[in-house]
Amino acid sequence: MDLSSALSIYSPDNRRRVLLIAGLLSIAIAVLDWRTESYISLGFLYLFPIILVSGFLSRLQITLLAVIFAILAETFSNLPSNDAIPRLVLSSAGFIGTGLFICELVRNRRLVSEHVHELESHVRLRREAEEQLQILVESSPAAIITIDQNGTILLANEAAQHLFSGPGHSLIGEQVQGYLPALFQAVQRRREQSFRTTLQSRGQRKNGEVFLAGVWFSTYRVTTGLRLAAIIVDLSDDLRNREDLSLDYLLKNTRILMSAVAHEVRNMCGAALMVHKNLTRVEALRGNADFDALGSLIQGLEKLSAMELREDAADSFTPIDLTPVLDELRILLESANDLDIRLLWKVSDDLPFVWADPYGLMQVFLNLAKNSMRAMQNSAERQLTIRTEASENEVLVWMEDTGSGIANTENLFRPFQRDAQASGLGLYVSRAIMKSFGGDLTHEPRPVGCAFVIRMQAAIMKDEVFHA
Repeated sequence: MDLSSALSIYSPDNRRRVLLIAGLLSIAIAVLDWRTESYISLGFLYLFPIILVSGFLSRLQITLLAVIFAILAETFSNLPSNDAIPRLVLSSAGFIGTGLFICELVRNRRLVSEHVHELESHVRLRREAEEQLQILVESSPAAIITIDQNGTILLANEAAQHLFSGPGHSLIGEQVQGYLPALFQAVQRRREQSFRTTLQSRGQRKNGEVFLAGVWFSTYRVTTGLRLAAIIVDLSDDLRNREDLSLDYLLKNTRILMSAVAHEVRNMCGAALMVHKNLTRVEALRGNADFDALGSLIQGLEKLSAMELREDAADSFTPIDLTPVLDELRILLESANDLDIRLLWKVSDDLPFVWADPYGLMQVFLNLAKNSMRAMQNSAERQLTIRTEASENEVLVWMEDTGSGIANTENLFRPFQRDAQASGLGLYVSRAIMKSFGGDLTHEPRPVGCAFVIRMQAAIMKDEVFHA
């Protein structure tokens, strides 16, 4: 029988039963000692109830009970009375020592048992956390790897295998330098410093194919040295899409600007042709070859500048969710708020889808927001309010500021405004972009500040999309 089994009687569930047995045993010993008339004292038998009750009583209670048992043993003893006091002291000390020893033994056993249970609980929780983490890592669509301070790959999930080497080839044990040189350089240069950061770098697959990798990584230390954990995604498609969008909007903005320039040139050509027509009444210029050639040049320039802003037949817009675009705008504005401008958002959560594309809308929103921020640089109150309103057919987005306002709104959306900053094309281009979506951009007068309204055609409600 081991110690744990022997001490199991001291379970809190056995307290009443053990105390009752100890009490009955004490009475039996006292009666037996009283009825025995020999010179053999049975007082040593009180050690058994002392041993039984010491696992449940406090130290003071054990001491008092030991003294009582010593007095009972001496009272019913037939030994000579001249040595009663030394026997009483020795028996009290023996009972007390035995009781306190059992008390400490049981107490230590309970502490050890509690500690073992705590360790088992921690091990179980850690095992569950490791299992959940393992499931998370293996099911992650992003590649996850860990490497040691020498650049050796220690762990790679299935997505990492697919990203770098494909099926049938394990990354574990290989050098990360052949796949992501930037990570190898990071772990080599920062051996003494723990850090977490992100980067975009060149990645290379096992077959030699190169791609743009987005990497989020951090370092940590274990007993064997430095470790680096990284999450990697392939940004090649995002890069291509971003570049395609940039090119498309570069061409679209160029077409808008060329149309604006052509419009102004056409106006000047019209005025020049009117002057040329008036000068034909001058007798000295009639039949002059140079004068007639000048008129032909002006007419040719007018025809060349006859360019209108037309809808591009290749443009096909799909219904988009406006809420994520506004969320992204909010993040951009809050991160670039250097003037302590109060941003007040009154955006509905159930906006319908609109006909547009996110890239063009973001360009319009940012242009209007930056104009408002410039207008509030010298204002005592700086507040930019963005609010929305939706109906069955259209969605309206207001941008209202507390800036200096616009004094002359007659030619607000004409290009090349004299009083505008830079080229004066921002509002003209923004309105042209909105018209290309089938929407509009208008100005609403305010007593204080400035307000613009972006109008978009509603495409479909969100609940219709979710039930489709």
